[in-house]
Amino acid sequence: MARDLELVQRAFVAFWRRDVDALLAVCAPDIVFDPMTARLADRAEPYRGHDGLREYLRDVAEIWQELRPSPEEYRQCGDGVIVATGRVYAWATGRVVDAPAGWLWRVGDQGIVYGRVFDSAGAALEAAGLPPAT
Repeated sequence: MARDLELVQRAFVAFWRRDVDALLAVCAPDIVFDPMTARLADRAEPYRGHDGLREYLRDVAEIWQELRPSPEEYRQCGDGVIVATGRVYAWATGRVVDAPAGWLWRVGDQGIVYGRVFDSAGAALEAAGLPPAT
């Protein structure tokens, strides 16, 4: 379980730095990642696999001058499932985001296999079957 948490924490650092090599190192080749940026990039589907993560980081570079996920709390819920809650800070010309966020991660033998970003901690906790934070 400590490995799962470490992989998720390393993924956040890689996202923040936009470091594709570090991100791919902690993610399984068949990862499915569903961030809010996908909707801003007019994607109907999540990003899939390592090529999808590369495309995600290209989309981030086109949409945001800065995108910084800031998880504050991590909760392990079951085998390989971690929920992180905190805030997202992002800005681009004409757009600023400073909002609560939640992330649901699933970790398998080859690394992170699934990630989804929610617009609230409660939504992420609910998706993981956990009670709301108190």
